[in-house]
Amino acid sequence: MKIELEILKKIKQFDTIIIHRHQSPDPDAIGSQSGLAAIIRASFPEKKVYQVGAPSAGLAWISDQDEIADDLYNDALVIVIDTANRPRIEDDRYTTGAYLIKLDHHPNEDVYGDLVWVKTGASSSSELVMDLVDQVEGGLTVTDDAARMLYAGIVGDTGRFMYSATTAHTMQVVAELMAYHFSTTKINQKMDNITAGVAKLSGYVYDNLVITEHKAAYVVLTHDYLDSIELGDAGSSQIVPLPGKIIEVQCWAIFVQQKDGSYRVRLRSKGPIINQLAKEHDGGGHPMASGARAKDQAEYEEIVKSLDDLARTYTGE
Repeated sequence: MKIELEILKKIKQFDTIIIHRHQSPDPDAIGSQSGLAAIIRASFPEKKVYQVGAPSAGLAWISDQDEIADDLYNDALVIVIDTANRPRIEDDRYTTGAYLIKLDHHPNEDVYGDLVWVKTGASSSSELVMDLVDQVEGGLTVTDDAARMLYAGIVGDTGRFMYSATTAHTMQVVAELMAYHFSTTKINQKMDNITAGVAKLSGYVYDNLVITEHKAAYVVLTHDYLDSIELGDAGSSQIVPLPGKIIEVQCWAIFVQQKDGSYRVRLRSKGPIINQLAKEHDGGGHPMASGARAKDQAEYEEIVKSLDDLARTYTGE
């Protein structure tokens, strides 16, 4: 049996389904999680379907999250979507269900779950959800709202179709979603709008960006500064692509200081492969887009040096 049908079989088997995603969510995490939940609800109205995780104010326009009691995990199917490794899964209760499915498009280096479907060629987990729908031949029903959420996820993870993971198949899926009744214009505008805080942060990034000798770049966003402009860790996500707009920059890192003094690290690249560097620092992800952690200034300086070395040895092939 092909894996898509195995997933559908498990969805049919359980009366309670709880869907998790990764911490510090982006549009694809929320879009794929909530889009899949909406599809299952429409397909099987008798089932109880929940999407769980800490609220994300900046992405509440895509979907809200559910607060549920621990005992709902008894005899529940748990689906973790868009999360490559276990430490990044939002809400540790994902281990307490009766059966666990992993759905993801990141490299499958942390193999967890009773059933695993990882498709690294997909642009996003939202695209993967539509692939599931299309492969089970009418077994799942897509609503207008589900299509809206999945569209937002794809637009977010492809950088508005600028990133190399965007394929002809991606555009076919987007065309399929656009046939539903929702406003792509409103979503595109929503994702393009920035707050006054993000505008200030954008100027700060360009003013304080350091470009190394070998065309790597980095900027450090302190916790105090983000607080001063009323912008937290999640709010800083919109400025991550900015260094890449500079012609001379080949790869870059955004260091976001946390309350405990450690740093969340967002790594991006136009060419050098950066996910191995991320894995060396408690992270991982795609070859051109990854995340990591630095426990202190010494570790973030180590990451900067390694990033510069990657840029130095990059041949353009």
